[in-house]
Amino acid sequence: MSSTKLPPELERFAAGAVASGRYRDLDEVLAAGVRLLQRQEKARAAFVTSLEEAEAESERDGFCSLDEIDAEMRGIIDEERRAKAAS
Repeated sequence: MSSTKLPPELERFAAGAVASGRYRDLDEVLAAGVRLLQRQEKARAAFVTSLEEAEAESERDGFCSLDEIDAEMRGIIDEERRAKAAS
């Protein structure tokens, strides 16, 4: 068994996972937990990178406010309605 000390609630959870037969021992439970944390950290890093890229794009290309987008969409819809009415 591992020499890692877990809080009591995590120790009970890990012991239950081993007792259920899903894991061979505590080391395997801990390894699975660390792999999950590793995946979450990778996803978090990718999300932060995408936010940084979006911010850089908005600084480079500018951005629109929600009101500007709403006004533009209403204009497009109105234009389509007028075109349909004229035909």
